[in-house]
Amino acid sequence: MTYIGNPVASYRELQVKGDFVSVKVGVIGVGYLGQHHARIYSEIEDAELIALIDIDEEKAKVLAAKYNCKAYSDYKDIINELDAVSIVTPTILHHKIALDCIKAGKDLLIEKPITVSVAEADELINEAEKKKCILQVGHVERYNPAVIAVSGLIKNPRFLESERVSPFTGRSTDIDITLDLMIHDIDIMLGFAASPVKEIRARGASVLTDKIDVAKVWLEFENGCAAIATASRLSPEKQRRLKIFQEDSFIHIDYQNHEVRVYSKKGDSLSSDIIRPEKKEPLKEELIDFIGCVKERRNPMVSGIEGRNALKVALDITEKIRKDLGK
Repeated sequence: MTYIGNPVASYRELQVKGDFVSVKVGVIGVGYLGQHHARIYSEIEDAELIALIDIDEEKAKVLAAKYNCKAYSDYKDIINELDAVSIVTPTILHHKIALDCIKAGKDLLIEKPITVSVAEADELINEAEKKKCILQVGHVERYNPAVIAVSGLIKNPRFLESERVSPFTGRSTDIDITLDLMIHDIDIMLGFAASPVKEIRARGASVLTDKIDVAKVWLEFENGCAAIATASRLSPEKQRRLKIFQEDSFIHIDYQNHEVRVYSKKGDSLSSDIIRPEKKEPLKEELIDFIGCVKERRNPMVSGIEGRNALKVALDITEKIRKDLGK
């Protein structure tokens, strides 16, 4: 789709005239990740951080004083003064808040997962279409310099293998590991495989919480590509990596250290090359791109549709594991 602007926001009219104007933005939810959204928006030239909203208004006030903006406990008290919003609340609240914001004509970045159900995601996508609002989903790994560095090297991959594990922190224990960590790799794999998922086999376990804490999945894509993904919040150390196997080459992405190793066939042996792209903060790159999408009325790299597709696979994996566990 092509967005041509929305008359409900004056800055969009000014943009059509070629006048420079910053995007007035607010952050709903200022927990661990929301605080980083606030920090970065305060640093982006084309963004004007107007408000921080959280049910814990005192926490919002402390942060708002730091970034010279206003604090609120209810987004409805300030939404009409904003052009765009980051929603960084627990996933269960995404749908209601996002729907209210879209109906008010606001552009959105919703942290992953987009919603708790595919039906909710579809409703947001449809409403955003009607209101011509930008709907971006925060799959931040798309902005990892290592992922961007290999985008031109991926040609018809046949096998993908990811590992995303972390020590237990106590954060995000309200959702299964499939929706917390594994969904990042699901999104990347769907993009690289460029094919719908045909078959899912998955196992997992609940250990420290009543949710799934560790999971492993085997995916078969319709084009013949296959993938294995492992995710855990019970690891002694943090690991983030993806291996891509394709004809005549093998690519290893180290998400954590922003490094890529490329092994290419040379005769009967493999030659190797290391790519170390310029280190950038993926979240900052994501928010800069979001503001750019808002100002230029262009499609996000990860729109509601990509967010919905990753959610659908993650939920299917979760359902299979829960059924196996008798939950």
